Amino acid sequence: MCKQSGLEFLGIAFLGIGLWAWNEKGVLSNISSITDLGGFDPVWLFLVVGGVMFILGFAGCIGALRENTFLLKFFSVFLGIIFFLELTAGVLAFVFKDWIKDQLYFFINNNIRAYRDDIDLQNLIDFTQEYWQCCGAFGADDWNLNIYFNCTDSNASRERCGVPFSCCTKDPAEDVINTQCGYDARQKPEVDQQIVIYTKGCVPQFEKWLQDNLTIVAGIFIGIALLQIFGICLAQNLVSDIEAVRASW
Repeated sequence: MCKQSGLEFLGIAFLGIGLWAWNEKGVLSNISSITDLGGFDPVWLFLVVGGVMFILGFAGCIGALRENTFLLKFFSVFLGIIFFLELTAGVLAFVFKDWIKDQLYFFINNNIRAYRDDIDLQNLIDFTQEYWQCCGAFGADDWNLNIYFNCTDSNASRERCGVPFSCCTKDPAEDVINTQCGYDARQKPEVDQQIVIYTKGCVPQFEKWLQDNLTIVAGIFIGIALLQIFGICLAQNLVSDIEAVRASW
């Protein structure tokens, strides 16, 4: 069995997880609800990545097994387009750093507004804030954008002027997560806030993490790029061999 079949099966697994998640949320029974979420639905990651992996795996595997030059050419072109898009994104991210930062700020704040609308999005935000020890896009006050956490007098929520538990500093002695640790956190003076919650935003924390791990991140991207180039060359060589054999008939 060709190596691409592993990629194909992995793609099917990702697609299956994505569709299962949508089924659990009732999206499959009401397709129009896909557009109802104000923020980003993490399920899209599984569906898009799974779809791309399945297409590449199917085209590469069937093309090699059946000596189908059309599928092999499609495999190399599709992989080449992905490589070009990755290269373009990398260059643009380097050249337009400030624009990327603004878009990231807008993206995070847009998802802060939709924090309670989708459990998958909520878990993604909580994981991000816990992992990078941050709160909001540029600070805890960004949670004023959420109707449950804003500090307006009209907000009757118990979470008013607070933050999610993922913003709270962790006590190593605590075995159970206190999901109410962020209540009223932003009503305290800034000096006291720093004791109970993370006050740095996720955008600057991500920048810091990227600078600290630049070598590793660059190594991963170079490794992926080399694998893609190798796949393109392998497919093109196989196409050339098949066409040469057919020409000798």
